[in-house]
Amino acid sequence: MRAYRLQHWIVVGVCLAVPALVGIGVAAGAGGQTAAEPGLTAGEVFDNVQVLQDMPVDDFLASMGLMCASLGWDCANCHVNAGTRDVDWAADPPTKIMARRMVRMVDAINRDHFGGRQVVSCFTCHHSRDRPLLTPTMEHAYGAPPLYSDDLFAGVPGAPAPETILDKYIEALGGAQRVDALTSYSATATSVGFGGFGGGGSVRIWAQAPDKRSTVIAFPDAQGRDNSARTYDGSAGWINTPLSVLGEYALSGTELDGARFDAMVAFPGQLGEVLSVLRVGYPDYIDGRPVEVVQGSGPRGLVVTLYFDQETGLLTRYIRYGRSPIGRLPTQVDYADYREVDGVMIPHQWTFSWLDGRDSFEITNIELNVPIDESVFGRPSQIDAIP
Repeated sequence: MRAYRLQHWIVVGVCLAVPALVGIGVAAGAGGQTAAEPGLTAGEVFDNVQVLQDMPVDDFLASMGLMCASLGWDCANCHVNAGTRDVDWAADPPTKIMARRMVRMVDAINRDHFGGRQVVSCFTCHHSRDRPLLTPTMEHAYGAPPLYSDDLFAGVPGAPAPETILDKYIEALGGAQRVDALTSYSATATSVGFGGFGGGGSVRIWAQAPDKRSTVIAFPDAQGRDNSARTYDGSAGWINTPLSVLGEYALSGTELDGARFDAMVAFPGQLGEVLSVLRVGYPDYIDGRPVEVVQGSGPRGLVVTLYFDQETGLLTRYIRYGRSPIGRLPTQVDYADYREVDGVMIPHQWTFSWLDGRDSFEITNIELNVPIDESVFGRPSQIDAIP
């Protein structure tokens, strides 16, 4: 592992797209085709999975990050020699055995007391601590309570119609005619990982309407096999994370639906089509600026919350939530530095945060409505046009 990745791992306190906590190991061939193919479950890919074995691999890996974030831990807290060449993912130390018990407990609480609805998760009790607090402090009893936004919400009576907020967004981007005329773009960018680690990444982004997108990051000290990539070709999606157990793997769970949304939001005129049951929540603030909050539902339980700057009307943030038996799986994208390109306002800075890390991007050049080779949206290892 590179030094910056080790530091990233420690600072963030989450897993870098590697299995954690529930007792898994590297399957035979985990670095090859068997572990990478779509449709495989965690139990088919990894050794010694005793709970969550029926989950799609991509959702399973994200769930490991959810556990880490919920407890403020990383992989080394539950896996023997994690972070070294001698790691034994399949071993069963006491912490991993306890984690399995906790997964079963959360499932039983939701099933027996809430009719199977997902009301309780790891984070419900732990709040990024390894041991839940038992007693409120006087600061909490007589001070301002910590504020957390609800993942899901109903529409607020008297709020503006969601279509009004979306229409204002389209107008702020340059108007429906210009937005609808956007059919593709190709961009170069730089990237920096969380805390400044992994800086200097050379990035290529391609997008093609209505739902194709590819982001490839090459680091200056890496070979081609070390490129990081997320691709979606309109039906299939892939992630290549070279430092993970699987390396390149296909998406088949709710992360696949998330990849589709990431691709479609690049062409904002179709937001009302990709999301249904739109509702408006209470206004909020991001970096001190008031924002309108709109939430919608996607396929297979995907939920997306969008935040629009009240003054400019531009999209400031969206959070998409995937599903897992132990809690919702958040991915957050923040936009900044909108600039006009051929009559359309394009964010030139954005941050992609998921349960295994964070990447900040800054566009250095972008071209709209250009021809794009379809191969760049496919399997990352087969993309030739890398930075």
